[in-house]
Amino acid sequence: MRCTKAIIHLDNLKSNIINIRKFIKPATKMCVAVKADAYGHGAVECAKAAEECGVEFMAVATVDEGVELRNAGIKANILLLSLCCPEEVPAAVENEITPLVFDKEYISLFDMAASNRKDKSKKYPVHLAVDSGMGRIGCHYEQALELAKFINSTENLTLGGMQTHFAVSDSVESKNRKYTAHQHEYFMKAINAVKDDGKIDPGICHCANSAATLDLPEYQMDMVRPGIILYGYYPDQLTKEYFEKKGTPIDLKPVMTLETEVTAIRKFPKGKSIGYGRTWKAKTDTNIAVLTIGYADGLFRRFSTSKIEVAINGKSYPICGRICMDQCMVDLGKDTDVKRWDKAVIFGAKEDGALQTAADIAKKTGTISYEITSAITKRVPRVFVK
Repeated sequence: MRCTKAIIHLDNLKSNIINIRKFIKPATKMCVAVKADAYGHGAVECAKAAEECGVEFMAVATVDEGVELRNAGIKANILLLSLCCPEEVPAAVENEITPLVFDKEYISLFDMAASNRKDKSKKYPVHLAVDSGMGRIGCHYEQALELAKFINSTENLTLGGMQTHFAVSDSVESKNRKYTAHQHEYFMKAINAVKDDGKIDPGICHCANSAATLDLPEYQMDMVRPGIILYGYYPDQLTKEYFEKKGTPIDLKPVMTLETEVTAIRKFPKGKSIGYGRTWKAKTDTNIAVLTIGYADGLFRRFSTSKIEVAINGKSYPICGRICMDQCMVDLGKDTDVKRWDKAVIFGAKEDGALQTAADIAKKTGTISYEITSAITKRVPRVFVK
Protein backbone atom coordinates (compact mmCIF):
# COMPACT_ATOMS: atom_id res chain seq x y z
CA MET A 1 0.00 0.00 0.00
CA ARG A 2 1.11 3.55 -0.70
CA CYS A 3 2.44 5.51 2.22
CA THR A 4 -0.05 8.20 1.18
CA LYS A 5 -3.39 7.11 2.59
CA ALA A 6 -6.62 8.33 4.12
CA ILE A 7 -7.40 6.82 7.51
CA ILE A 8 -11.19 6.64 7.94
CA HIS A 9 -12.31 6.42 11.57
CA LEU A 10 -15.70 4.72 11.39
CA ASP A 11 -15.89 4.93 15.18
CA ASN A 12 -15.77 8.72 14.86
CA LEU A 13 -18.51 8.59 12.22
CA LYS A 14 -20.72 6.57 14.55
CA SER A 15 -19.95 8.96 17.40
CA ASN A 16 -21.00 11.90 15.23
CA ILE A 17 -24.26 10.16 14.26
CA ILE A 18 -25.04 9.44 17.91
CA ASN A 19 -24.35 13.05 18.89
CA ILE A 20 -26.46 14.37 16.01
CA ARG A 21 -29.31 12.10 17.10
CA LYS A 22 -29.37 13.97 20.42
CA PHE A 23 -30.44 17.09 18.52
CA ILE A 24 -33.26 15.32 16.69
CA LYS A 25 -36.80 14.66 17.87
CA PRO A 26 -37.40 10.93 18.56
CA ALA A 27 -39.88 10.50 15.69
CA THR A 28 -37.70 12.29 13.14
CA LYS A 29 -35.91 10.09 10.61
CA MET A 30 -32.33 10.62 9.49
CA CYS A 31 -31.10 10.67 5.90
CA VAL A 32 -27.31 10.72 5.80
CA ALA A 33 -25.47 12.12 2.80
CA VAL A 34 -23.08 9.53 1.38
CA LYS A 35 -22.94 11.14 -2.05
CA ALA A 36 -19.57 11.87 -3.66
CA ASP A 37 -18.17 8.70 -2.05
CA ALA A 38 -19.34 9.96 1.35
CA TYR A 39 -17.56 13.28 0.81
CA GLY A 40 -14.42 11.30 0.01
CA HIS A 41 -14.63 9.00 3.03
CA GLY A 42 -15.85 5.84 1.27
CA ALA A 43 -19.57 5.52 0.63
CA VAL A 44 -20.03 1.80 1.16
CA GLU A 45 -18.21 1.54 4.48
CA CYS A 46 -19.76 4.76 5.78
CA ALA A 47 -23.24 3.62 4.74
CA LYS A 48 -22.74 0.29 6.50
CA ALA A 49 -21.67 2.10 9.67
CA ALA A 50 -24.70 4.41 9.41
CA GLU A 51 -27.02 1.43 8.96
CA GLU A 52 -25.57 -0.10 12.12
CA CYS A 53 -26.59 3.12 13.88
CA GLY A 54 -30.18 2.71 12.67
CA VAL A 55 -30.15 5.38 9.96
CA GLU A 56 -33.26 5.08 7.79
CA PHE A 57 -32.17 6.81 4.54
CA MET A 58 -28.96 7.29 2.55
CA ALA A 59 -28.65 10.20 0.13
CA VAL A 60 -26.73 9.92 -3.15
CA ALA A 61 -26.23 12.23 -6.11
CA THR A 62 -26.09 9.71 -8.95
CA VAL A 63 -27.78 6.44 -9.83
CA ASP A 64 -24.40 4.72 -9.96
CA GLU A 65 -23.75 5.75 -6.37
CA GLY A 66 -27.04 4.19 -5.34
CA VAL A 67 -26.38 1.00 -7.30
CA GLU A 68 -22.98 0.70 -5.60
CA LEU A 69 -24.70 0.77 -2.21
CA ARG A 70 -27.27 -1.84 -3.23
CA ASN A 71 -24.56 -4.12 -4.63
CA ALA A 72 -22.76 -3.82 -1.28
CA GLY A 73 -25.87 -5.01 0.55
CA ILE A 74 -27.25 -1.71 1.84
CA LYS A 75 -30.94 -2.22 2.69
CA ALA A 76 -31.84 1.29 3.85
CA ASN A 77 -33.91 3.63 1.68
CA ILE A 78 -31.79 5.50 -0.87
CA LEU A 79 -32.73 9.03 -1.89
CA LEU A 80 -31.42 10.42 -5.21
CA LEU A 81 -30.78 14.14 -4.68
CA SER A 82 -29.81 15.07 -8.24
CA LEU A 83 -31.50 14.45 -11.57
CA CYS A 84 -30.54 11.59 -13.86
CA CYS A 85 -30.87 11.09 -17.61
CA PRO A 86 -33.57 8.83 -19.15
CA GLU A 87 -31.13 5.99 -19.72
CA GLU A 88 -30.45 5.78 -15.97
CA VAL A 89 -34.07 5.67 -14.83
CA PRO A 90 -34.59 1.89 -15.22
CA ALA A 91 -31.53 1.18 -13.04
CA ALA A 92 -32.80 3.59 -10.41
CA VAL A 93 -36.15 1.82 -10.25
CA GLU A 94 -34.63 -1.66 -10.36
CA ASN A 95 -32.43 -0.79 -7.39
CA GLU A 96 -35.23 0.94 -5.47
CA ILE A 97 -33.60 4.37 -5.49
CA THR A 98 -36.12 7.08 -4.64
CA PRO A 99 -35.86 10.11 -6.97
CA LEU A 100 -36.69 13.76 -6.48
CA VAL A 101 -39.18 14.83 -9.17
CA PHE A 102 -40.76 18.15 -10.05
CA ASP A 103 -42.23 18.08 -13.56
CA LYS A 104 -44.56 15.79 -15.50
CA GLU A 105 -42.04 14.68 -18.11
CA TYR A 106 -39.58 13.45 -15.48
CA ILE A 107 -42.35 11.87 -13.41
CA SER A 108 -43.57 10.00 -16.49
CA LEU A 109 -40.10 8.53 -17.07
CA PHE A 110 -40.22 6.89 -13.65
CA ASP A 111 -43.80 5.76 -14.13
CA MET A 112 -42.83 4.00 -17.34
CA ALA A 113 -39.79 2.35 -15.75
CA ALA A 114 -41.81 1.29 -12.70
CA SER A 115 -44.29 -0.49 -14.99
CA ASN A 116 -41.59 -3.09 -15.66
CA ARG A 117 -41.08 -4.05 -12.02
CA LYS A 118 -41.64 -7.68 -11.12
CA ASP A 119 -43.23 -6.81 -7.79
CA LYS A 120 -46.10 -4.37 -8.31
CA SER A 121 -47.79 -5.01 -4.99
CA LYS A 122 -46.89 -1.47 -3.95
CA LYS A 123 -46.58 1.69 -5.98
CA TYR A 124 -43.10 3.13 -6.44
CA PRO A 125 -42.41 6.15 -4.16
CA VAL A 126 -41.05 9.44 -5.46
CA HIS A 127 -40.40 12.65 -3.53
CA LEU A 128 -41.69 15.96 -4.88
CA ALA A 129 -38.99 18.64 -4.83
CA VAL A 130 -40.09 22.21 -4.12
CA ASP A 131 -37.83 25.13 -5.06
CA SER A 132 -38.28 27.46 -2.09
CA GLY A 133 -35.34 29.70 -2.97
CA MET A 134 -32.29 27.59 -3.77
CA GLY A 135 -32.97 28.08 -7.48
CA ARG A 136 -31.72 24.66 -8.45
CA ILE A 137 -34.38 21.99 -8.86
CA GLY A 138 -37.99 21.90 -7.74
CA CYS A 139 -41.44 23.15 -8.57
CA HIS A 140 -43.06 26.37 -7.38
CA TYR A 141 -45.40 25.91 -4.45
CA GLU A 142 -48.38 26.82 -6.64
CA GLN A 143 -47.62 23.72 -8.74
CA ALA A 144 -47.25 21.32 -5.82
CA LEU A 145 -50.85 20.13 -5.60
CA GLU A 146 -51.19 19.64 -9.36
CA LEU A 147 -47.99 17.59 -9.47
CA ALA A 148 -48.94 15.59 -6.38
CA LYS A 149 -52.23 14.71 -8.06
CA PHE A 150 -50.39 13.80 -11.25
CA ILE A 151 -48.01 11.49 -9.35
CA ASN A 152 -50.84 9.68 -7.64
CA SER A 153 -52.83 9.45 -10.86
CA THR A 154 -50.10 7.41 -12.51
CA GLU A 155 -50.43 3.66 -12.65
CA ASN A 156 -47.16 2.88 -10.88
CA LEU A 157 -46.08 5.81 -8.67
CA THR A 158 -47.03 7.26 -5.31
CA LEU A 159 -46.03 10.43 -3.49
CA GLY A 160 -43.59 9.22 -0.87
CA GLY A 161 -42.46 12.61 0.35
CA MET A 162 -41.84 16.30 -0.25
CA GLN A 163 -38.58 18.17 0.15
CA THR A 164 -36.78 21.46 -0.27
CA HIS A 165 -33.21 22.62 0.28
CA PHE A 166 -31.99 25.66 2.23
CA ALA A 167 -29.51 28.05 0.65
CA VAL A 168 -28.13 29.98 3.66
CA SER A 169 -29.13 28.12 6.82
CA ASP A 170 -25.43 27.92 7.78
CA SER A 171 -25.26 31.70 8.19
CA VAL A 172 -25.87 33.70 11.36
CA GLU A 173 -26.52 36.95 9.50
CA SER A 174 -29.97 38.41 10.08
CA LYS A 175 -30.86 38.73 6.39
CA ASN A 176 -29.95 35.08 5.81
CA ARG A 177 -31.92 33.94 8.84
CA LYS A 178 -34.94 35.71 7.38
CA TYR A 179 -34.32 34.07 4.01
CA THR A 180 -34.25 30.60 5.58
CA ALA A 181 -37.50 31.37 7.43
CA HIS A 182 -38.98 32.52 4.12
CA GLN A 183 -37.90 29.28 2.46
CA HIS A 184 -39.53 27.20 5.17
CA GLU A 185 -42.73 29.23 4.96
CA TYR A 186 -42.77 28.78 1.19
CA PHE A 187 -42.23 25.03 1.57
CA MET A 188 -45.06 24.79 4.09
CA LYS A 189 -47.40 26.45 1.58
CA ALA A 190 -46.65 23.62 -0.85
CA ILE A 191 -47.17 20.95 1.81
CA ASN A 192 -50.38 22.50 3.10
CA ALA A 193 -51.76 22.80 -0.42
CA VAL A 194 -51.38 19.03 -0.77
CA LYS A 195 -52.72 18.31 2.72
CA ASP A 196 -55.70 20.62 2.36
CA ASP A 197 -56.86 18.76 -0.71
CA GLY A 198 -57.66 15.96 1.69
CA LYS A 199 -57.01 13.13 -0.73
CA ILE A 200 -53.21 12.92 -0.86
CA ASP A 201 -50.72 12.13 1.89
CA PRO A 202 -47.60 14.32 1.33
CA GLY A 203 -45.47 11.55 2.84
CA ILE A 204 -42.12 12.22 4.50
CA CYS A 205 -41.54 15.99 4.51
CA HIS A 206 -37.94 17.13 4.88
CA CYS A 207 -35.85 20.27 4.49
CA ALA A 208 -33.18 20.40 7.23
CA ASN A 209 -29.57 20.11 6.13
CA SER A 210 -26.60 19.96 8.54
CA ALA A 211 -27.00 23.53 9.73
CA ALA A 212 -30.76 23.39 10.23
CA THR A 213 -30.55 19.98 11.89
CA LEU A 214 -28.37 21.37 14.68
CA ASP A 215 -29.46 24.99 14.84
CA LEU A 216 -33.10 25.17 13.75
CA PRO A 217 -34.99 22.30 15.40
CA GLU A 218 -38.33 23.80 14.35
CA TYR A 219 -37.45 22.83 10.77
CA GLN A 220 -36.66 19.16 11.43
CA MET A 221 -40.09 17.94 10.31
CA ASP A 222 -40.32 14.19 9.43
CA MET A 223 -36.68 13.75 8.43
CA VAL A 224 -33.34 15.58 8.50
CA ARG A 225 -30.51 15.33 5.98
CA PRO A 226 -27.14 15.83 7.73
CA GLY A 227 -24.08 15.98 5.50
CA ILE A 228 -20.77 17.54 6.50
CA ILE A 229 -21.43 17.22 10.24
CA LEU A 230 -21.38 13.43 9.85
CA TYR A 231 -17.74 13.66 8.89
CA GLY A 232 -16.70 15.91 11.76
CA TYR A 233 -17.00 19.44 10.40
CA TYR A 234 -19.23 22.35 11.35
CA PRO A 235 -21.32 24.12 8.68
CA ASP A 236 -19.71 27.44 7.73
CA GLN A 237 -20.52 30.15 10.31
CA LEU A 238 -22.04 27.67 12.75
CA THR A 239 -18.78 26.79 14.44
CA LYS A 240 -18.06 24.69 17.51
CA GLU A 241 -17.72 27.93 19.48
CA TYR A 242 -21.10 29.12 18.18
CA PHE A 243 -22.90 26.06 19.55
CA GLU A 244 -21.03 26.28 22.86
CA LYS A 245 -22.03 29.94 23.25
CA LYS A 246 -25.61 29.08 22.31
CA GLY A 247 -25.70 26.46 25.05
CA THR A 248 -26.13 23.51 22.69
CA PRO A 249 -22.57 22.18 22.40
CA ILE A 250 -21.83 19.27 20.09
CA ASP A 251 -18.56 17.43 19.77
CA LEU A 252 -17.88 16.45 16.16
CA LYS A 253 -14.84 14.32 15.42
CA PRO A 254 -13.00 14.39 12.07
CA VAL A 255 -13.51 11.04 10.36
CA MET A 256 -10.65 11.31 7.84
CA THR A 257 -6.94 11.68 8.45
CA LEU A 258 -4.81 12.29 5.35
CA GLU A 259 -1.23 11.18 5.84
CA THR A 260 1.91 10.31 3.94
CA GLU A 261 5.62 9.78 4.68
CA VAL A 262 8.89 11.62 4.27
CA THR A 263 10.44 9.76 1.36
CA ALA A 264 13.61 11.83 1.13
CA ILE A 265 15.47 14.56 3.02
CA ARG A 266 17.82 16.84 1.11
CA LYS A 267 20.19 19.56 2.30
CA PHE A 268 19.60 22.87 0.54
CA PRO A 269 22.08 25.79 0.58
CA LYS A 270 20.90 29.36 0.82
CA GLY A 271 19.53 30.62 -2.52
CA LYS A 272 18.70 27.25 -4.04
CA SER A 273 15.24 27.10 -5.65
CA ILE A 274 12.59 24.42 -5.47
CA GLY A 275 10.03 23.14 -7.94
CA TYR A 276 8.24 24.36 -11.03
CA GLY A 277 8.51 28.06 -11.71
CA ARG A 278 11.27 28.43 -9.09
CA THR A 279 8.76 30.24 -6.89
CA TRP A 280 10.61 29.42 -3.64
CA LYS A 281 14.26 29.92 -2.75
CA ALA A 282 15.95 28.98 0.50
CA LYS A 283 16.59 32.09 2.60
CA THR A 284 19.16 30.21 4.67
CA ASP A 285 20.78 26.80 4.60
CA THR A 286 18.02 24.30 5.31
CA ASN A 287 16.73 20.75 4.95
CA ILE A 288 13.93 19.89 2.55
CA ALA A 289 11.64 16.88 2.93
CA VAL A 290 9.99 15.31 -0.10
CA LEU A 291 6.46 13.94 0.45
CA THR A 292 4.73 11.64 -2.05
CA ILE A 293 1.46 13.54 -2.22
CA GLY A 294 0.37 16.09 -4.80
CA TYR A 295 -2.56 17.57 -6.64
CA ALA A 296 -3.43 14.25 -8.30
CA ASP A 297 -4.13 13.05 -4.76
CA GLY A 298 -6.28 16.07 -3.90
CA LEU A 299 -3.67 18.43 -2.45
CA PHE A 300 -4.42 21.16 -4.95
CA ARG A 301 -1.68 23.08 -6.77
CA ARG A 302 -3.37 26.35 -5.83
CA PHE A 303 -2.64 25.56 -2.18
CA SER A 304 1.03 26.27 -2.90
CA THR A 305 0.59 29.95 -2.04
CA SER A 306 -1.66 29.41 1.00
CA LYS A 307 0.98 28.70 3.66
CA ILE A 308 -0.23 25.14 4.19
CA GLU A 309 1.72 23.20 6.81
CA VAL A 310 2.03 19.51 7.60
CA ALA A 311 2.60 17.80 10.94
CA ILE A 312 5.67 15.62 11.46
CA ASN A 313 6.40 14.26 14.93
CA GLY A 314 4.10 16.79 16.54
CA LYS A 315 5.60 19.86 14.84
CA SER A 316 4.33 21.96 11.92
CA TYR A 317 6.41 22.45 8.82
CA PRO A 318 5.46 24.63 5.80
CA ILE A 319 5.04 23.34 2.27
CA CYS A 320 7.47 25.21 0.03
CA GLY A 321 7.42 25.72 -3.72
CA ARG A 322 4.65 24.63 -6.02
CA ILE A 323 2.77 21.46 -5.20
CA CYS A 324 3.44 18.97 -8.00
CA MET A 325 1.11 16.31 -9.42
CA ASP A 326 2.58 13.53 -7.27
CA GLN A 327 4.87 15.21 -4.74
CA CYS A 328 5.38 18.26 -2.62
CA MET A 329 8.28 19.64 -0.59
CA VAL A 330 8.44 20.76 3.03
CA ASP A 331 10.95 23.08 4.71
CA LEU A 332 12.34 21.34 7.81
CA GLY A 333 14.80 24.08 8.78
CA LYS A 334 18.55 23.90 9.29
CA ASP A 335 18.45 21.73 12.41
CA THR A 336 15.87 18.98 12.35
CA ASP A 337 15.18 15.66 14.02
CA VAL A 338 12.89 14.53 11.19
CA LYS A 339 14.01 11.26 9.62
CA ARG A 340 13.29 9.55 6.36
CA TRP A 341 10.07 7.49 6.51
CA ASP A 342 8.61 9.57 9.36
CA LYS A 343 4.84 10.01 9.08
CA ALA A 344 3.62 13.38 7.78
CA VAL A 345 -0.01 14.28 8.51
CA ILE A 346 -1.77 16.74 6.22
CA PHE A 347 -5.02 17.00 8.19
CA GLY A 348 -7.30 14.96 10.39
CA ALA A 349 -7.90 13.60 13.85
CA LYS A 350 -5.65 14.59 16.75
CA GLU A 351 -5.12 10.96 17.75
CA ASP A 352 -3.36 10.46 14.41
CA GLY A 353 -0.93 13.30 15.05
CA ALA A 354 -2.76 15.97 13.05
CA LEU A 355 -2.29 19.60 14.03
CA GLN A 356 -4.94 20.89 11.64
CA THR A 357 -8.26 19.80 10.20
CA ALA A 358 -9.73 19.99 6.72
CA ALA A 359 -11.60 23.06 7.97
CA ASP A 360 -8.30 24.77 8.83
CA ILE A 361 -6.99 24.15 5.32
CA ALA A 362 -10.29 25.33 3.87
CA LYS A 363 -10.07 28.59 5.79
CA LYS A 364 -6.52 29.22 4.56
CA THR A 365 -7.40 28.44 0.95
CA GLY A 366 -10.77 30.21 0.66
CA THR A 367 -12.99 27.16 0.34
CA ILE A 368 -15.03 24.79 2.52
CA SER A 369 -14.18 21.54 4.27
CA TYR A 370 -16.56 19.66 1.93
CA GLU A 371 -14.25 20.38 -1.02
CA ILE A 372 -11.10 19.38 0.86
CA THR A 373 -12.28 15.88 1.84
CA SER A 374 -14.27 15.08 -1.31
CA ALA A 375 -11.30 16.07 -3.48
CA ILE A 376 -9.09 13.29 -2.11
CA THR A 377 -8.83 11.11 -5.18
CA LYS A 378 -9.38 7.39 -5.65
CA ARG A 379 -5.68 6.66 -5.95
CA VAL A 380 -5.33 7.49 -2.24
CA PRO A 381 -6.19 4.21 -0.47
CA ARG A 382 -8.79 4.40 2.29
CA VAL A 383 -7.94 2.47 5.44
CA PHE A 384 -11.05 1.90 7.55
CA VAL A 385 -10.68 1.83 11.32
CA LYS A 386 -13.66 0.56 13.33
